[in-house]
Amino acid sequence: MKLYADFPARRNLQILADVIAIGCILVAIWCGTLVYGAIAVLAAFGQSIEDAGTSFEQTMADAGEVLGGVPLIGPGIRQPFDAASGAGGQLAAAGQAQQDLMMTIATALGIVTAAIPILLVLAVWLRRRLRWARRATEGRNLAALPDGLDLLALRALAGSDYRDLRGVAHELVDAWRRGDEKVVRALAQLESREAGVRLR
Repeated sequence: MKLYADFPARRNLQILADVIAIGCILVAIWCGTLVYGAIAVLAAFGQSIEDAGTSFEQTMADAGEVLGGVPLIGPGIRQPFDAASGAGGQLAAAGQAQQDLMMTIATALGIVTAAIPILLVLAVWLRRRLRWARRATEGRNLAALPDGLDLLALRALAGSDYRDLRGVAHELVDAWRRGDEKVVRALAQLESREAGVRLR
């Protein structure tokens, strides 16, 4: 597949456009990473809540265990500590849920932040580049055929702008039908120039 034109000015513009497009994609990825990092920081609050809940749960469970061993009154005293330990577990679970939520939001927003500009760049730049590369490859392959000039001339007649065709010859179609070599070559050059291919 032919990626760049044979003509220096057009080739330089294509290279510049490719560099800009790739740069935009890299910037979009960087922005997505920044958004992810900024939101993921909020998960630290959930980690603090989870740590506090786990610590409280363990402290209450240990206190209940110690006081539960006191003769006669142990079982009665242990019950509130067990209930408090359960509350600490719920607090730890809430902290974990908050972390999971923040990480999910961070991932989703990071991907969306990067994906939207990338998709726009691909829709505008990549589609045009692939269409051009396909046309240039076809033009190069046609030019290599024994009757390539005639085929390129025919394509120019079918698809070139009227103003470009008018400058080739006064009675263009008649000259092409007669096989006028000068007109056929001029038409072929017109098509090959549009395809970015230099005729040999």
